[in-house]
Amino acid sequence: MAKKKTTRKQSFTETLGFNILQNDIFNFIFGLLLFIFSVWLVVAFVSYFSTADLDQSLVKEMRTGDIANVNRAFQNICGPMGALLSDFFVAQCFGFSAFLIPVFLCIVGLKMIKAYKANLLKCFLCFSIVMLWLSIFFAKFLTPFLGNEVYNPGGGHGEYCCQVLENVIGLPGLIAMLAVVAILFLTYLSAETITVVRKILNPVSMITNRVGFYVTNNADDKTNVQPTNDNKVADVEPDPKTFEDPATQTVEFPDNGTPVVSLSSTPEKTDEEDVENLQQTVETVKQNPDFVVTGGGKEDDAKGEVVAQENPLDTPINPKEPWVNYKYPTLSLLKKYDDDDEPYIDMKEQTANKNRIVEVLNSFGVQIKTISATVGPTITLYEITPAEGVKISRIRNLEDDIALSLKAIGVRIIAPIPGKGTIGIEVPNAKANIVSMESILNSEKFQKSTYELPIALGKTITNEVFMVDLAKIPHLLVAGATGQGKSVGLNAIITSLLYKKHPNELKLVLIDPKKVEFSIYASIANHFMAKVPDDDEEPIITDVTKVVRTLNSLCKLMDTRYDMLKLAGARNIKEYNKKFLSHRLRLTDGHEYMPYIVVVIDEFGDLIMQVGKEVELPIARIAQLARAVGIHMVIATQRPTTSIITGNIKANFPGRMAFKVSAMIDSRTILDRPGANQLIGRGDMLFLNGNEPVRVQCAFVDTPEVERINEYIAAQPGPIEPMELPEPATDDAVDVSGGGIDTRSLDPLFEEAAHAIVITQQGSTSMIQRRFSIGYNRAGRLMDQLEKAGIVGAAQGSKPREVMLQDENSLENLLMALRK
Repeated sequence: MAKKKTTRKQSFTETLGFNILQNDIFNFIFGLLLFIFSVWLVVAFVSYFSTADLDQSLVKEMRTGDIANVNRAFQNICGPMGALLSDFFVAQCFGFSAFLIPVFLCIVGLKMIKAYKANLLKCFLCFSIVMLWLSIFFAKFLTPFLGNEVYNPGGGHGEYCCQVLENVIGLPGLIAMLAVVAILFLTYLSAETITVVRKILNPVSMITNRVGFYVTNNADDKTNVQPTNDNKVADVEPDPKTFEDPATQTVEFPDNGTPVVSLSSTPEKTDEEDVENLQQTVETVKQNPDFVVTGGGKEDDAKGEVVAQENPLDTPINPKEPWVNYKYPTLSLLKKYDDDDEPYIDMKEQTANKNRIVEVLNSFGVQIKTISATVGPTITLYEITPAEGVKISRIRNLEDDIALSLKAIGVRIIAPIPGKGTIGIEVPNAKANIVSMESILNSEKFQKSTYELPIALGKTITNEVFMVDLAKIPHLLVAGATGQGKSVGLNAIITSLLYKKHPNELKLVLIDPKKVEFSIYASIANHFMAKVPDDDEEPIITDVTKVVRTLNSLCKLMDTRYDMLKLAGARNIKEYNKKFLSHRLRLTDGHEYMPYIVVVIDEFGDLIMQVGKEVELPIARIAQLARAVGIHMVIATQRPTTSIITGNIKANFPGRMAFKVSAMIDSRTILDRPGANQLIGRGDMLFLNGNEPVRVQCAFVDTPEVERINEYIAAQPGPIEPMELPEPATDDAVDVSGGGIDTRSLDPLFEEAAHAIVITQQGSTSMIQRRFSIGYNRAGRLMDQLEKAGIVGAAQGSKPREVMLQDENSLENLLMALRK
């Protein structure tokens, strides 16, 4: 049977013939004709203004045959058609505003040609409103100036509307109506009109709320000194107390135009270069008197080459015995950079960034009162004071728009800044300064610190040395992507401790699964290392199979130290050592001086992969209990995932150092908030210990510097072997078969079930039932045997059991131990 031929119904547009508009060739030809016609019409309009009086009689009394213009009677350059159309649109209709008609036709033609894209409906609406409004406006306010012309500047439409409106509402009403229509139309085009109208209606507020701009860097209290003239830097009498560091300089421009130079502290002498820089700053500020420029000095330098203070001995026992001649490392071992004293302030860059930020905020209708800039080593913090009624969320949502305007990466918004009524925008500097370890350790702040375990990490945005006490943190988690400064940060931590602590006061346990990060510290093993006694002479743990044994040894040491604290009646290691040094403890009871022990684990994620989660138990136990007995941990990983940084680890490691990561979810894993994904790398980090994270530029210590420090320490008198940790009672990595399992009574499916659970990482009894088609009782016995073998964890109600092994290699080692 033949199929019935179906015919497609024509659409309504096809019936009317409008489908021809979908033809590109027709659109191109018709658009080109429209464009040419619009240009011709503009020429006719322009010619009409000079030939209107000559062609007026011909247009009004048009006769048959005049349209041919045989006698060249029409003076309009576009002939009788140009004269007729010009008279109709200009004289009879819209006057000067009739020029918008050919402009609109030109836009339509260009759109049909596809030369430009435009919203024709919106253009038609806007052009119509503007043309009608201008017609009335020109008819009323330009007619007195063009009274002798044969046409009205507003056309017939404008003249008629003016007469009607003046008769009804009078001249004030006509002006008010034009103003209202103009404001409504401009508001439709841009919401910024509302802000402009508000400023016009309240000029006093506009003057008082001018956006001021301040560039500061660690500014202190100021005392004003008036200069003698505008082009001369003020002479300042020297202060009796002189300092080595440059003073904080402020240049202000009050209303009288006379600059005021303010100094926080007076230098002993002013170098020619400093005078030149200050003069350049004065000239720069004169060009824009709305802001104040403040350049801050560096931290006070330490006095001498050795930063560790020699405290007077006030106890019967010297804790440094018998190595009282040990010399601390000197600052000459560290490299000094030329530009690490204070940040470089580029006023052109700061002013340009300020203008872009203000422009972006204004474009979105966000008004601000003041904006100040604090220049740091690598980051500039712009502090914004929003105007009244501005929601913080509006500024926070503009983070990407500000970054796009500044063409910068790593833009971060702090809304609001804790303790201040401002909002912070952190923008990377075009020229970054190197924060050297020498500038950090050579600071008076580090020299005079009384921390038990001082760690100097770097400098903040305000160019201040950032230090923390590891004994109070008490454990630190370091995370970040590869190549973002994590290893340099660990070296900075260890270097800070080596510069401040004596070998009798500090011992290090270094765990390095990658085998290359901590190898440079092997030369100081006798002075500062602690290890489990065994046949291996390597003090730095690189064999992952020995990690659990070392951690269990530290757990045993922790329990022993708690017993000694209980016997001595002390609450923590500081009180215990004070009693020991004061001869208040008897040596016959086993009391001895307790050094602090810092455990540093590099690449914790790789450790979890190779050893399994069994390493997490001793780490969690040390993190929970070891603070009082002076055992502290620093673990680092380049894989900040929830499978590595578990909730148990995060709960016991309150100190967090987050370097740049690639994704926001990684930042939330480390800091419980975004931010680390917006860093710029190369040592830029966020440090969190409690409230809000602090942005710090990590100090840079290079490998040659670390080698020189280690060589210097190795040459000093000190212990002849590393400190011995107690032998662990059991080795959990091997003793998994000693959990009361009778290998002869193991289920025949034991090994297959173990492999299935480790591969799927699901410790479920129902899964074993389905996988091996066995009953619930047998599956339950299998699960109990797997729990005793250490393959799965304890039952958690209806939830699946935790799988203790991560890969089949660990499982094979365990099964081989069971077979033996």
